[in-house]
Amino acid sequence: MKPKPDIVTEVRSFMKSRVILSAAELDFFSKLDDNFLSAADVADMLGLDKKGTTRLLDCLVTFDLLEKENNRYHTTEKGSYLSSKNPESVLPMVNHMNAIWDNWSCLTDIVKTANNPNIRPVVDSDSKKDRTAFIGAMHVAARRISKKIAEAYDLSPFKKLLDIGGGSGAYTIAFLGKNPKLNAIIFDLEDVIPITKVKITENGLQDRVGFVSGNFYEDDLPGGCDLALLSAIIHQNSPEQNLTLYRKICHALVPGGRLIIRDHIMDESRTNPPAGALFALNMLVNTPAGDTYTFKEVADTLEKAGFTDIKLVLSGKEMDCLVEAIKPEK
Repeated sequence: MKPKPDIVTEVRSFMKSRVILSAAELDFFSKLDDNFLSAADVADMLGLDKKGTTRLLDCLVTFDLLEKENNRYHTTEKGSYLSSKNPESVLPMVNHMNAIWDNWSCLTDIVKTANNPNIRPVVDSDSKKDRTAFIGAMHVAARRISKKIAEAYDLSPFKKLLDIGGGSGAYTIAFLGKNPKLNAIIFDLEDVIPITKVKITENGLQDRVGFVSGNFYEDDLPGGCDLALLSAIIHQNSPEQNLTLYRKICHALVPGGRLIIRDHIMDESRTNPPAGALFALNMLVNTPAGDTYTFKEVADTLEKAGFTDIKLVLSGKEMDCLVEAIKPEK
C-alpha cells in the first residue's frame, strides 16, 4: 500500500518561513554572528518582548540556524548566510520576501476578483531603503546565474553591451569578465545608478562602463550598442508594455545587433519549469499586469517589434532561460 502523502506538513511549511522571515526582519542573525547572547540580551538590545524573543530563538535552534549553549545563542554556519556581516549573505533576498508577504496573503481575493486594491509595491518609489533592499536582493539572485549565463552564451562577437534595468550591474560584471574587449552602458533609474556605480567600482570596471539614468517605460534608450540585455524584466510587464519596450530596444540597437532576454520561459502547458508557474503567481500578487510567458508569446511579440531570427538558446529551471533576437541589417 502506498504511504499517505503528508499534505498537512507541506501546508504548515509557511510557519517555518514566517519564523525565519521575522528573525531576518529583526536582524537576529547579524546580532548573533559574532556574539553569544542570551534571549534577554537580544530582547534588551532590540527593544523586544523577552518571552517572544526566547521562543523565536529556540525555534531557530531547531532549524539549525542558531546554536544554544548555557542559554546563550550564536549563529551556525548555515545561519551566518542570513547575517549582513557575511560577504555571501542572502539577507537582502530574504528581506525582499518579507516585503511581499502581505501581497501573497491576498492571493485568495486576487483569484476571486482579479484585483488587489491593497497591493503594496515591491519597491516604494519614495523609499531609499526599499530601493536599496530590492537591488541587494536582485544582486543575491544574480551572483551565480550571471556567471552561468556569461559562460553559456558566446559574447566574443560583441563590442558594446546595453544592460537595461541593470540594477546592481551583476550581469555587466559577469559579461565583461568573460569578454575583455566588451564595454557596457548600464541604464537604470536615477536613484539606482549610485548603487550600481559602487558595485562596478568594487570590481574594477569603472573604465569600461558608462551609466545613463532613465525610466525605460518613459524614456528612449541610449544607442550605439550591438548587444542588449533584458534580465528579469519582462515578467513584471504586460504584453503591451513588453511590445513597447522591444520596439525601443530595436530602435536603439545598431543594425545586426542582438537582444538577449533572461527570464522564465514557459512551455506551452505553462507548467514547466515549475518555478516559473509559481513565479507567475508571484507576479499576479505583486504587479498590476506581470506574468511569465511562453516562448511563442515572447517570440510573437518580438516579431511584432521588428526582430528576426528569434531562438530559445538556453533553457533552464531557475529563471536561467535565454531568448535571442536579431535586429535586421536593413
